[in-house]
Amino acid sequence: MPDTPLYALLLTAVEALATIAFALSGLLEAARKRLDAVGVCVVAGLTAFGGGTLRDVLLDRRPFFWVEHATWLWALLALCIAAMFVLHARHFEPTERAMQWPDALGLGLFSASGTQLALAQDMPAIVAVLMGVVTAAFGGVLRDIVVNEIPRAFKDRQPYAVCAFVGGWVVVGAQSAGLHDGWSLLAGATVGSGMRAMAMISGLRLPRWGTGVEPPG
Repeated sequence: MPDTPLYALLLTAVEALATIAFALSGLLEAARKRLDAVGVCVVAGLTAFGGGTLRDVLLDRRPFFWVEHATWLWALLALCIAAMFVLHARHFEPTERAMQWPDALGLGLFSASGTQLALAQDMPAIVAVLMGVVTAAFGGVLRDIVVNEIPRAFKDRQPYAVCAFVGGWVVVGAQSAGLHDGWSLLAGATVGSGMRAMAMISGLRLPRWGTGVEPPG
């Protein structure tokens, strides 16, 4: 199945949904901060492409994904312009809830693909897995830094980067066992996305470091 046109089409569809979900999360955050049109586009772009770009910088890969596939930039601009006319404050919460599921799919897919790219460059396993985490999670980190917030991935205790980390190790294990790249990608993406989905359904939270001091707010 990993080499079939149907598999490639499914992978592209999931990637597109995830990229849109990431971009929308950046767009909504920029709108909450009342940024102007340029700010909205920049924050949405950082969220959608920031993790993959940071990974490529660290791995010295060229061209960047959004340079090689410039159509995504036009799609991002179209999404931002349409959202500015269509989305209002009352739409933010339901839109954010709806985007959680494609975001979960993207988490698994991007962590697995990021890990594979690093393994293809003969990186040590732990480095490859961390590159997968960067790909999946650091667009959101960059989004929050730009809008002057503590990154949500570091404070809301929802398992996100942890799911990407586990999915990356599944890819490493699958490739070490001699599985085809396509099956390895599918296994890692399934585990990462599945863990994220279960955490969302169950409301699971990671333990907070107990210092005896209540966090502000």
